[in-house]
Amino acid sequence: MPSEIRHDWRREELLALFDLPLPELLYRAASVHREHFDPAQVQVSTLLSVKTGGCPEDCGYCPQAQRYHTGVQATKLMDTEQVLEKARQAKAAGASRFCMGAAWRSPKDRDIPKVAAMIAGVKALGLETCATLGMLSPEQARALREAGLDYYNHNLDTAPEFYGDVIHTRDYQDRLDTLGHVRDAGLKTCCGGIVGMGETREQRAGLLQALANLPAHPDSVPINRLVQVPGTPLAGTAELDPFEFVRTIAVARIAMPRSMVRLSAGRESMSDELQAMCFMAGANSIFYGEQLLTTANPAAERDQALFARLGLYAMPLAVCEDHHGTSTDGGATVHAHIIEPLSA
Repeated sequence: MPSEIRHDWRREELLALFDLPLPELLYRAASVHREHFDPAQVQVSTLLSVKTGGCPEDCGYCPQAQRYHTGVQATKLMDTEQVLEKARQAKAAGASRFCMGAAWRSPKDRDIPKVAAMIAGVKALGLETCATLGMLSPEQARALREAGLDYYNHNLDTAPEFYGDVIHTRDYQDRLDTLGHVRDAGLKTCCGGIVGMGETREQRAGLLQALANLPAHPDSVPINRLVQVPGTPLAGTAELDPFEFVRTIAVARIAMPRSMVRLSAGRESMSDELQAMCFMAGANSIFYGEQLLTTANPAAERDQALFARLGLYAMPLAVCEDHHGTSTDGGATVHAHIIEPLSA
């Protein structure tokens, strides 16, 4: 039967999917994937930190929080031309989307014109644009949309009941409010979470339940595997079983059939075999390049070799546009993604 787009998932339904024998779960997820996507196509993005470190929040996973001693040096917002040069390099390397992240709790109004200039310049290069800047007001969301931004990232991070164990400087409702402002402004959403932070399977199901039951499914769902950075409170957390990570990808695909499910933070430490299983489970997007904000990512050559071994290829921009539509001003509809968990 065709997969149903639902916004009323119950926790026990998602847990029942997690509990399936892995071959059965992969079969169901792959079947849903094929309904909506070419399973051989993978969307490729590049992410740049345009303002690193110095964040006042206390997210337990984040090396950019100023209160933790992680060796990350705070920087000022990059100049527009520096950003555009990085975007040109990303396009030359084969990326179709260019994502910009800034380590802010929320941008100040004076920051918006500077970011808007970056967005306009990147879009003029023919790349899809995306951004993650922290919490936004309704006015800021509208200003970014008017500058040409199509997608905005703001992660839920984890299940509502586990959130307070990880973050204390922002409420879950704050995240939901920003997502509402973004949707109201006409921007697409990129929203996912982080697994391997010490949560239970039920709480992993709770994260997916919260995502799937949003008023609109996120157009991109980044699934981050915790990168344990020395100096952060979550360093030393027991690592998540790789098969449990695959199960999380598969359940996300089933619960949000038309979303891009992204292999995000933590991919640098994944074996080729684990990544292959994730693609079989319905993942169809990655970040490309050696750096994800402040943590390592697989080299482009390794990704190219893996794609060749698996018979995968980068999703053409025209396919992305066909799947997601076009923006009201005639520009490409695009994605905003965050993969190393920023305080966004």
